[in-house]
Amino acid sequence: MHIKRWFSTALLLAAAAQAQAALPMLHTEGRQWLDASGKQPALRGVNLGNYLIQEFWMMGQETKAVDDQCKLEAVLDQRFGYEERQRLYGLFRDNWIKPRDWDLLRKMNLNLVRLPFIYSVIEDEKNPRHLRADAWKYLDRVIDEAEQRGIYVILDLHGAVGSQGWEHHSGCAGQNKYWDSAEDQERTIWLWQQIAMRYKDRGAVAGYSILNEPWGTTPENLAVVMGTLYKAIREVDQNHVIILPGHNKGIDAYGKPSDHGMSNVAFEMHPYPGHFGWGKPGLAVHQGWLQCTGEGDNVCKWKTKLDGLNTAFFVGEFQPWAFMGAEHGGQVMRVTYDTYVANGWASTAWAWKVVTNKGGQGKGTWGLVTNAPNAAIPKLDFTTASLADIEKLFRLFGSVPYQPQQTAIKWMNSAVPPTPFAK
Repeated sequence: MHIKRWFSTALLLAAAAQAQAALPMLHTEGRQWLDASGKQPALRGVNLGNYLIQEFWMMGQETKAVDDQCKLEAVLDQRFGYEERQRLYGLFRDNWIKPRDWDLLRKMNLNLVRLPFIYSVIEDEKNPRHLRADAWKYLDRVIDEAEQRGIYVILDLHGAVGSQGWEHHSGCAGQNKYWDSAEDQERTIWLWQQIAMRYKDRGAVAGYSILNEPWGTTPENLAVVMGTLYKAIREVDQNHVIILPGHNKGIDAYGKPSDHGMSNVAFEMHPYPGHFGWGKPGLAVHQGWLQCTGEGDNVCKWKTKLDGLNTAFFVGEFQPWAFMGAEHGGQVMRVTYDTYVANGWASTAWAWKVVTNKGGQGKGTWGLVTNAPNAAIPKLDFTTASLADIEKLFRLFGSVPYQPQQTAIKWMNSAVPPTPFAK
């Protein structure tokens, strides 16, 4: 009798936990992100960079010979064979993000992740328009782990077949073949339709970021190609927010989405005050952006633009804490999220995890977590390193002691927000 009662109680607890884990579907109406009840959620998040598409600066491994994913894949194929490359990539992915990352994400009071991935995580690169045998392993894992902790996921095609730009973060630097290839564009339509069919009823998926930083074409052509991709996804999935990528020249070429029959959409841009020629890290550049001082780009200008377009906004990448010291970094991080939430914007900073050959946060790395100061990451030459050393490195990514950004947890959980710009 006691065993039956215990078993019944366990089933009830399990059912309650499962019900609690289910997240309501999000959508956009005009400028607002809304949940199923019509309430506006405060969507604060971070990118899981380097996980399903590699950026070698994020793991202390960039060299002239191997500085993007395509080059590493070619080196591993040549040295060890395709099947062994597949095994090594599985080992890397199984270790870059682990349960400890998900638990720490919640401690930082974040409820959204953007998941950058390269197309070949899902499509069999040797057999176009066919799924890999393990096509859904990592996307499913991320969505499940996130949902259990009340975290939404935005799926981000960071590297399309053919590459959508010249940069290394598209997976294959120097290619930019996507825009001139009808075949590559058709394969991308096929890919997104597979994704949409699998997740069209999954509430934990906040939206589809359909192409990252597609700067290898004109803004006008971008709008046309993304319009076609939008329609193809809508043939399969009417539920999810489709996130239209901005050009580095902006979003004006799209016009007003509703005028083109688009609904349940958001625009995406990546503002990086303090970086890439936009001033330097410090309070002044962030104050200008967030509080609309000075002559440069700022939040107020974007709010006015989006009001005119009556369209929601997703700040898909930004960096508010790096190189400013622990206290200022944590404070600016919090007020940046608060400013975006006050405007009704969803946002995901870049990035969750960056590990280095020295270790330690110093004045603030680009990672909310990095390896501890006494836990340096060795730098390998993948063209000569032994198989055993490569395996050891990939396993190390999952076990190296962490050092979080020192004040992020404090300020992200503070009942009283900081005032870093007060005189």
